[in-house]
Amino acid sequence: MSRRTTALLVALLGVAMLFGATGQAFAKQKFIVYTSMKESLIGTLKDAFVKQHPDIDMDYQSSGAGKIMAKIAAERESGKILADVLWTSEVPDFYQMKAQGLLDPYVSPEVKNILNPIADYDGSFTPARLGTLGIAYNTRYVKQAPTSWQDLMKPEYKGAFGIANPALSGTSYMSVAMLEKAFGWEFFKKLRANGAKMGKGSGQVVDDTSSGDLVASLAVDYITNDKIEKGATIALVYPQEMLVIPSPVAIIKGSPNVEAARKFVDFLLSREGQAIIAGEGTLPVRADVEVPARFKLPTPADAVKRAIKVDYPQMIAEKEDRVKTFTDIMQSK
Repeated sequence: MSRRTTALLVALLGVAMLFGATGQAFAKQKFIVYTSMKESLIGTLKDAFVKQHPDIDMDYQSSGAGKIMAKIAAERESGKILADVLWTSEVPDFYQMKAQGLLDPYVSPEVKNILNPIADYDGSFTPARLGTLGIAYNTRYVKQAPTSWQDLMKPEYKGAFGIANPALSGTSYMSVAMLEKAFGWEFFKKLRANGAKMGKGSGQVVDDTSSGDLVASLAVDYITNDKIEKGATIALVYPQEMLVIPSPVAIIKGSPNVEAARKFVDFLLSREGQAIIAGEGTLPVRADVEVPARFKLPTPADAVKRAIKVDYPQMIAEKEDRVKTFTDIMQSK
């Protein structure tokens, strides 16, 4: 064997030993996101993120927020939460997880660029999207768009306005709490007197509005805009007093992939990540990201300015009583 060949074999053996001893250094970082965001949104974000970070593998599980929290509870019971990142629209869940010591605070460098409606922000969780709810109405039956919440007491909405059950939908619960704060229980009593109905989920009341089973409903922006994009004869309008619900993102405490998780949070809050969110028919948390005009959404700054203010800890504490009062009103004769 020549001296040159021997040297080459020694070098190759050294490289093999180096990879064997330090394989972790060359392995891709991996992390998983549990989210209630729709498949098209989280899938597009994943594609853009891994393109920007080819050294990181990202996986996600998308489901309803209630199912996600049940999964986390079961995993916690078994000894390990498998998610590294949590991103849903159920703000109370994040307060509860924070109180239980389950979140790893992280203040991204991008936080200075966002509109943050959370008054007691400490980095435990960060708004990554501004969900809005307005009045969806069927344009075949309602010819003049409502301009105020009080318009829902008019004859054209009699027996045909729907609100999702706040016991089943966290988004609906937060909306009911905000409307009750702004207008009192008298508002809901008047709605019920005009025949308003309690539906099931937030998607179902929009479906019923689209089909004509209802003429209008309390509706989530991206659900409604997705229907409109697919040809539904509905429109979405916002009264002056807006229902704005941030969708927080948080890192799970004890995550073995915390650096990758932080990079994802940074990307989510970046202009590129927020532009993807805006393209899905919901509001970004950055004022420097343009929302496509076809969605007819207010600007993020205007939405935050008009939003009914929320005391989330108080909202959590009062949920059982508030849901009962709402249900009693909506089931009254």
